[in-house]
Amino acid sequence: MTPESSDAERWCVVTGGRGFAARHLVEMLVRYEMFLVRIADLAPAIQLDPQEQSGVLGEAMRSGRVQYVSADLRDKSQVVKAFKGAEVVFHMAAPDSLIYTSSPSVVFDGVHGILNGSESMAYPSKHNDSYSATKAEGEALIMDANGCNGLLTCCIRPSSIFGPGDRLLVPSLVAAARAGKSKFIIGDGNNLYDFTYVENVAHAHVCAERALASGGDVSSKASGQAYFITNMEPIKFWEFMSQLLEGLGYERPSIKIPAFVMMPIAYVVELIYKLLGPYGMKVPQLTPSRVRLLSCSRTFDCTKAKDRLGYAPVVPLQEGIRRTIDSFSHLTAGSQSKREGLSKASRILGGGKVADTLLWKDLKQTLTAVLILVSIYYNFVATGSTIITALSKALLVSSVFLFLHGILPEKIFGYTIEKIPASKFHVSKDTSHHLSLSVVTSWNTTVKALKSLCQGNDWSFFLKVVFVLLIMSFAGAVSLHSIFVIGLPIAFIVFLVYEKKEQEIDSVMLGFKSFACKRKNEVSEKLFGSKKYD
Repeated sequence: MTPESSDAERWCVVTGGRGFAARHLVEMLVRYEMFLVRIADLAPAIQLDPQEQSGVLGEAMRSGRVQYVSADLRDKSQVVKAFKGAEVVFHMAAPDSLIYTSSPSVVFDGVHGILNGSESMAYPSKHNDSYSATKAEGEALIMDANGCNGLLTCCIRPSSIFGPGDRLLVPSLVAAARAGKSKFIIGDGNNLYDFTYVENVAHAHVCAERALASGGDVSSKASGQAYFITNMEPIKFWEFMSQLLEGLGYERPSIKIPAFVMMPIAYVVELIYKLLGPYGMKVPQLTPSRVRLLSCSRTFDCTKAKDRLGYAPVVPLQEGIRRTIDSFSHLTAGSQSKREGLSKASRILGGGKVADTLLWKDLKQTLTAVLILVSIYYNFVATGSTIITALSKALLVSSVFLFLHGILPEKIFGYTIEKIPASKFHVSKDTSHHLSLSVVTSWNTTVKALKSLCQGNDWSFFLKVVFVLLIMSFAGAVSLHSIFVIGLPIAFIVFLVYEKKEQEIDSVMLGFKSFACKRKNEVSEKLFGSKKYD
């Protein structure tokens, strides 16, 4: 759509208009009827959610009070086209006034906490992360642009935005709770934070626009400045998180871990991501900058915004929390959908009793198996018996058990003794047939493999065979004692951990696989590449 405006129309542009806070700003501008609104974003066309379709935004778009334009702010021609005829642009460059959405992180060094910080705080020599550093650079450019050719600018620094439509804070918090990671408090849990309900952030932008448009002393005092925006109700960071979790039906975090304990772990995770990130590893949640943010205090003074912009929160903190919880009813603990079908770990184990035992699906069955294995270990393995001796002992114990079980009466002191029917030891024709087929199939597969090796053409298959046989030779050298002491405990733990952390482990393995394939291709090119030109 080509943006056009008549002399009687007053247009504003909201860049990044499909973002979290920007959506609320657009709806507020529509409700206030201050401007006709042009949404500028990267997507070629706007896709409205069902709620937006039937709400204020959908109605405004159908009536023409809101337009959408696809624009890349790195392309000057697209920017000029998107801003044509606009009086105000929220967030990026504008003809008459410019309101830039920044962040309080521009004054946070990642080490020292901030209590009731004011706008007089200078930028740190080193920022906590690249996001904070680029926001600070943007602020500096916006401040320098104030007064150029009549342009009035200011910077809004909303602190820790939350509310309906959030796609980061609450979803990640719920994901952590469902994965059992929300039990922990990083630090002492007493660090204070200023959170800002998203509607208050939108209101702050409107206040800023009104102040810049007022003229006289009001606009001159408001322009060229940065403003902290909060709900003006500091709260302990972990208390805020606990209220959200409790409201959604999850447990409060309660286990405190000192930040100095988490930092080395975070650095290791960050290093692993730097190595495996290019090969598909997901961005980790645990990073040094995240640990600092979760353990430091960050509260800010909004006096300047109140005096010069006329800002005051329109939605109190507790009301904002309530609205946020209500909007995420689909993420409550009770709505958590169960896994459809078998897990990958269960499929690997065959999905039967072995899987149920190793994955602790049936606690009684698993504990029984553990007791039996412990008994076998102490009676047969730990004694240093040979395989034939151990097998003889096992058969002897089984024979004695079956004989004694057989001569027992059907009832003892009123308790019924379940007899083991002879059919338990009978192998049916179908089972025999399947077993025979399995043996024949295995033999045919082996013969096929031998034929392939005899041809001497498939290097990849040859290396796989060698690798498997080497593994088997190493495995054959492992004693029965080691299998019981090391192998079985690992089996009871590894498969359970894999089922719980399937996505994370698969992501890491995919990274390793991609890395290995890349190195394999490089080696192959060096060894065999020259043959192509012989």
